[in-house]
Amino acid sequence: MSAVVKSADVDGLDLPPLRGYRSLREEVANALRAALVAGQMRPGTVYSAPALAARFDVSATPVREAMLDLAKEGLVEVVRNKGFRVTVLSDADLDEITELRELIEVPTVVKLVPNVSSDAFVRLRPIAQQIVDAAREGDVIGYVEADRRFHLDLLALAGNTRLVETVSDLRKRSRLYGLTQLEADRLVASAEEHLKLLDLLDAGDAEAVETLMRQHLSHVRGSWAGRPESVRT
Repeated sequence: MSAVVKSADVDGLDLPPLRGYRSLREEVANALRAALVAGQMRPGTVYSAPALAARFDVSATPVREAMLDLAKEGLVEVVRNKGFRVTVLSDADLDEITELRELIEVPTVVKLVPNVSSDAFVRLRPIAQQIVDAAREGDVIGYVEADRRFHLDLLALAGNTRLVETVSDLRKRSRLYGLTQLEADRLVASAEEHLKLLDLLDAGDAEAVETLMRQHLSHVRGSWAGRPESVRT
């Protein structure tokens, strides 16, 4: 795909802080993935490693390495002597990603209903609350990152590592362009669905769990999915 090389002004880019839980390269890559999924980093736009490094207050080397990792995942592409262009996904791409997620995640979570341990609820409830807190604070990237952790940790209870890896890859490729424009009360309502899901799992209500999971995933191509006119395909 040919496109005009448009370099980004990163001064207004709302990147999350690095927390030092992983290597610097991994931390930067994880933060950039969250920014990509949340739509903070715009499709078709070129970002330079030095400019992003300045935003993170780190050297350009781990940023460049992280961006090369994202390029291998198909999230960005290298623009020679310029930086990295965010890959544009079509509506068809996003529809297929959402369909796959629904086919995998809904039945997997429903099957958990009789088997979720009390220890799992102890681990998952604080993450669900972090999603709600991020929504109330308008922290979109924090919302996306906590949401990712919640869903992958929930799916991990099924004991299928490859399934979790597959969903993780699908989530990386998603784009939630509409989150930054979503009204605060709607984002909070979506966030609270995570706590409700845990309540339904705890109550053993498989039918309600399935209904809520389908409703929750529908947001990915509904209210969360507003796309810039420049990238509609």
